[in-house]
Amino acid sequence: MELVAFILFILVAAACAGIAEALVPGQVPGGFLMSALVGIIGAWVGASLFGHMGPDLAGIPLLPAIIGSALLIFGLKLIRRSTAHT
Repeated sequence: MELVAFILFILVAAACAGIAEALVPGQVPGGFLMSALVGIIGAWVGASLFGHMGPDLAGIPLLPAIIGSALLIFGLKLIRRSTAHT
């Protein structure tokens, strides 16, 4: 993978996580790098659950990435809430 393609991949993943963060009440801790990581994992989760549907950019299927990132943010929020009360 070329450096420019890799940077574009990270930016698209972070943008998908940012959109998912706007959809799900909650915040990804850790700023841009954590958002990019959530976007990458969310893209993998979304593509595994829903397949490759909709447009893709930089090798990331956008709709499954946003949905997968939203699910991941929701799960992180639940884990964070359950550990905060103990």
